[in-house]
Amino acid sequence: MQARALRAVLFDLDGTLLDTAADITAALNYALAEQKLAAFAEVEVRALIGRGVPVLVERAVARLEAAGERPDGARLLERFHFNYQRLHASGELRTSVYPGVAEGLAQLRALGLRLAVVTNKPQQLAVEVLRRFDLTRWIEVVIGGDAVKHRKPHPQPLLMACEQLAVPPARALMVGDSMIDVLAARAAGLAVVCVPYGYNEGADPRGLPCDGFVGSIGELATSLTTLQGEANSRPDGARLRR
Repeated sequence: MQARALRAVLFDLDGTLLDTAADITAALNYALAEQKLAAFAEVEVRALIGRGVPVLVERAVARLEAAGERPDGARLLERFHFNYQRLHASGELRTSVYPGVAEGLAQLRALGLRLAVVTNKPQQLAVEVLRRFDLTRWIEVVIGGDAVKHRKPHPQPLLMACEQLAVPPARALMVGDSMIDVLAARAAGLAVVCVPYGYNEGADPRGLPCDGFVGSIGELATSLTTLQGEANSRPDGARLRR
């Protein structure tokens, strides 16, 4: 993808912009406690995150059943959502913004780029948490997992974000932390870069087959500006690369 053609950047949320694992763990463990089931450590839950809450709960249920427990999966999912929303409403959240995110988003907007968040988290919760950390001042579009028929890694959420931004997929960049983001970007026709932290369903994000890596969101604008300069000086254009 030529840097000179870039018009928009799409971001994953959990594990890319925000570290939400502590609150996801708390909501899951509250729901488990209601069924008198064993709690999960945060490090375990980090390996379960990916593909949305229903899949997270399915993975938790599978682990519990393997340990001889008999959880009610449907009830667990329902109560997870209840407890997660309660944490948001009560102000008990321990979610944090990764270093460099606010600065990076401001710099990207200053470059004239349009910004969106594409997440498998329910849309209203995604919007609420972005507002809580004052990130909606830069984010124009939010596509949640319940706003589409197909969640990531299906391309539909990314294509919807591009449509709402009025930007062709070929002129947009996806930034994420997981194979889910890479697969969704490839299917939608977007270039994709990854951060080396995050969740990635327990696997090391540094092994992802993306077009490049950026140490933090705060470094992204500088990287794109460098590519812009290279593109302007080369007739074949600079390309995102490792």
